[in-house]
Amino acid sequence: MINMILLGEILIKLAMTVSFIVFLAPLPTFYNIYKKKSTEGYQSIPYVVALCSAMILIYYVILLGGMVKVMIINAIGVFIETIYIIFYIFYAPKKAKVQTVKLLLFFVVVGFGGVFLIAQFLLKGAIRTEIVGWISTAFSICTFAAPLCILKKVIKTKNVECMPFLLSFFLTISAVLWFFYGIIKHNYVIYAPNILGFTLGVIQMVLYVVYKNYKKEDNVIKEQKLSEVLQNHVIILDDGEKLPQLTQEQIIDIWKLGTLIYTEKLNASAAEVDNNRTNLQTN
Repeated sequence: MINMILLGEILIKLAMTVSFIVFLAPLPTFYNIYKKKSTEGYQSIPYVVALCSAMILIYYVILLGGMVKVMIINAIGVFIETIYIIFYIFYAPKKAKVQTVKLLLFFVVVGFGGVFLIAQFLLKGAIRTEIVGWISTAFSICTFAAPLCILKKVIKTKNVECMPFLLSFFLTISAVLWFFYGIIKHNYVIYAPNILGFTLGVIQMVLYVVYKNYKKEDNVIKEQKLSEVLQNHVIILDDGEKLPQLTQEQIIDIWKLGTLIYTEKLNASAAEVDNNRTNLQTN
């Protein structure tokens, strides 16, 4: 019994430490957003769902009593996720801003608010704790399932820029630690969702390893082709070869090139007309 208690204390301390690292793992992502002043292809739904899940888990722990450390780490999570969401909304385009606000209304206001009001005023005693526990489990599963939309995008585009490896790695480690801690405490609300968390974390890391170099190589080829276009003023394609998908910057460069060529031809035509007019006047 003493060993199990000691093991539980070790696991909770490790789990809290890794969970804190998980909360901080998106910092490089938001630093890139800050540098580029744009959220680009990043999604806000993982942060909104994580915020709501942490809020409900805090409420569950309060109803359950005890597990103060679980409540503390989730309170830290609520604070950090809120900062992320505010930062995201600030730099997101209008469509993404509206979508994020709708997600907040749905998950935080309707989701957490509804759970709190129903549990607080319509449910009593152990049944209230049990129902909130199951709801908390469902939202925790949603937290791990939220990156599925990112996985779909990674497979489709073969680009892992929107799926940071550190987040996937620490998410997997965190899931393992919380799973064993939940087993020791015989609490399904803690251990059950982390089975899915571990599975998705492993999948994300595998996809990262598979596609981490794909985009870099693809970009090198595109830059070489663009360089040839800019040097020769032509696009040469082999039989059956499709025009490579260009980035916004490349499209702008080609548009500038086309404008330059058109201006040069227009000036040449105007000069030719002037020469012809001069010759007619001379004759």
